[in-house]
Amino acid sequence: MMDPAYAKNALARAHEQFKARNMASEKAHRDAHDHLPGGNTRTVLHAEPFPITWTGGKDATLVSIDGDVYTDLLGEFSAGIFGHSEARITNAVQKAMSGGWNFGGNSLLEKKFAAKVCERFGPSGIELVRFTNSGTEANTTALAAAVAVTSRRKILVFSGGYHGSTLVFSMALMKGSTAPSMNLPHEFVFAPYNNVPETRSIIEKVGPSNFAAVLVEPIQGSGGCRPATKNFLKYIRKVCDDTGAWMVVDEVMASRLGTNGYVATQGVKGDIVTLGKYVGGGMTFGAFGGRKDIMDRFDPSKGQLFHPGTYNNNVLSMSAGLVGLDIYNAAEVERLNKLGEDVKKQVQQILIDEGIYPSTFTDGLVDIVEIDSFEQDTSLEIDGTLRAQEKLPPMFITGRGSMLNVRFSVPNSADWQGLYYHHMLSKNIYVAVRGYTPLHLRVSRDHVRQYVSAISEFILLHKSQLCKSQLCKPLL
Repeated sequence: MMDPAYAKNALARAHEQFKARNMASEKAHRDAHDHLPGGNTRTVLHAEPFPITWTGGKDATLVSIDGDVYTDLLGEFSAGIFGHSEARITNAVQKAMSGGWNFGGNSLLEKKFAAKVCERFGPSGIELVRFTNSGTEANTTALAAAVAVTSRRKILVFSGGYHGSTLVFSMALMKGSTAPSMNLPHEFVFAPYNNVPETRSIIEKVGPSNFAAVLVEPIQGSGGCRPATKNFLKYIRKVCDDTGAWMVVDEVMASRLGTNGYVATQGVKGDIVTLGKYVGGGMTFGAFGGRKDIMDRFDPSKGQLFHPGTYNNNVLSMSAGLVGLDIYNAAEVERLNKLGEDVKKQVQQILIDEGIYPSTFTDGLVDIVEIDSFEQDTSLEIDGTLRAQEKLPPMFITGRGSMLNVRFSVPNSADWQGLYYHHMLSKNIYVAVRGYTPLHLRVSRDHVRQYVSAISEFILLHKSQLCKSQLCKPLL
């Protein structure tokens, strides 16, 4: 069996090495406590023992206050898909700002950008669009509109879902082992992600006619890059068609995986689709759009739904977004997805070769999809086949295309996740603490080789412990 103290002790050593290397970042973090709670204004950027302080970035690299250069494989959690110095976006923003930037009125930029967004994401369901300042705003407005229009109160959400800081739905929350600290006071109904039979039972128990909306990510970003099955998405679509509930598709992260949005690749349209992250060219941005009959209610001349927002049409986001969608075109979507799939294949092959994956996983192309349950353990769909008795490997990689996540399933997974994060930093690679790795356009094949090599080294360093898991195939 695995030594429960192994990862904790190794992580403590990694922390000491990190401190010795990043003394300027430690001081900056301490000083920041004078004005920021925890020295931080974005919870997700916190890391133990302290986060690195960055002073600049160019292309695919970041420079720390300690003078070290890192390969950035986090890409601002999907928002930074253009890298750190895309000249075309810089020029567009500078040109727009040269004519002033706080108009307090409409501009040609927002009209052109709206047309481009509707054309681009029309196959996902966007016929008309409204802009916001974040994906969180987009999701909260969509839900508020659904409740107001349908006069229903219930909203169906899924385990592992994250739709903004006030819409967080962990499995622990749903099972009652943690309290909802800041979620909006909607009448949320919980259901297990990807599980059609249990979701059907929950809907029937609550009453199908009571639902205003179903809120779903076609790939859960913060939840670990967990893809929905096509059958699950089509089931939700049918539920909404049958009951009149709105299917609100959160594409804030996932839209990067398809030219017209990821959900369109699954043969499904949302009633409302929310966007954010890269769509605004790397600037602060969100949007919600959908069916014309729904979105027409936001027409101020009709006075049905109220949607203000000082910076909704700010010139930075509008100008950057216009250029950004041209840069991230169909060819680039395909190229970046192919690069991500190559990374996933290479990492999985290493995990197979080193005995971290069980013997039933025989090919680097293996596709792992998690089926949550409130009644039993999470089961797996592997290469399209349900394997209810199969367990997640102790270390594994999930995702689609350019959205990837290295994860751990062992009891002390948080220690292992932290150990992996610090190993990557020691190799001058920046990823999310939770292992999230969304590739961006400045990531090269050389960066990929650096990343895969670092993962391989991590596995070899800790193989003796990882392979003590009962989930591993026997060592030869």
